[in-house]
Amino acid sequence: MEDQEMQLKVRRVSDKFTESMYVLANEPSVALYRLQEHVRRSLPELVQHKTDMQSWEEQSQGAIYSVEYACSAVRSMANSSVYFKNIDSLLRQAISMKEQISSSQGRSHVGDRPPPSSG
Repeated sequence: MEDQEMQLKVRRVSDKFTESMYVLANEPSVALYRLQEHVRRSLPELVQHKTDMQSWEEQSQGAIYSVEYACSAVRSMANSSVYFKNIDSLLRQAISMKEQISSSQGRSHVGDRPPPSSG
């Protein structure tokens, strides 16, 4: 009887050991299958996100370039105030000279006028 009982215990241990070995041998396959399943499900969404991000990056780069260009133009305009002040000064001088010329021509023409006619 003891032999049968011992054989039964040995068989149970052997079966459990075999089952454990089977599970351990197949566990990586199951893990890889689950991983593959997950990738297959989530990859299209990830690709879409990547495409969207690339598009947003391109739009952002374009906007950044536009803002930098506008800032550069504004800086150039701020630096040009010296030139506008110079132009303003030259125009004022030209107007002043024109007025001096007009007034000197007006004085010289006063003596050149014929006397008023009597009659």
